[in-house]
Amino acid sequence: MKKLSVSELAKLYGYSRQAIYAHINKGNLSKGSDGLIDFAEAIRVFGEPQKKDTNVNQSQSINSQNLTEVDLLKRQVDILEKQLNQALFRENQSLERESFYQDQIEAMQRLLEAPKANMTTFTDQEQSQANVAQVQPEPNIDDPKHDGLTTPENKRIPVPEHVEPEPKSVASGVVFSSIWLT
Repeated sequence: MKKLSVSELAKLYGYSRQAIYAHINKGNLSKGSDGLIDFAEAIRVFGEPQKKDTNVNQSQSINSQNLTEVDLLKRQVDILEKQLNQALFRENQSLERESFYQDQIEAMQRLLEAPKANMTTFTDQEQSQANVAQVQPEPNIDDPKHDGLTTPENKRIPVPEHVEPEPKSVASGVVFSSIWLT
């Protein structure tokens, strides 16, 4: 029969060398004078060795490849989640900044005076200044249509702004009411 060394026997059965030496020291397993162990003796003690199935090795390698792929995909998912959270944070910041600036614009617009209806504009002023700059010919007094009040051209006449009366103060109201009551 075939003779095996301690390390070959350990590999064949999947034991450590220390376990094989423990069986030798107990007397369960014997070595020959050459230091090798007979294969029949190993079968008597350990039984038939398990056949190493290549399918098991292939499935283990496939499983390890799948695990590395799964780990890689998990890392990629983590990276993408971080990027998504950062993008959402930046979007929230920009929305807050936009809202802040919109509020500032509205506050500044409220501070501005509303234009008054009877105010003259810059273009109106230019036109009236141009009319003033032109030398008007003396109206012909002999003309029967000329009454001295109207001019031959359409001239803008400034209209005074409406002035609201000042509100009565509380003190004057009290004086007036006391006068009326007496």
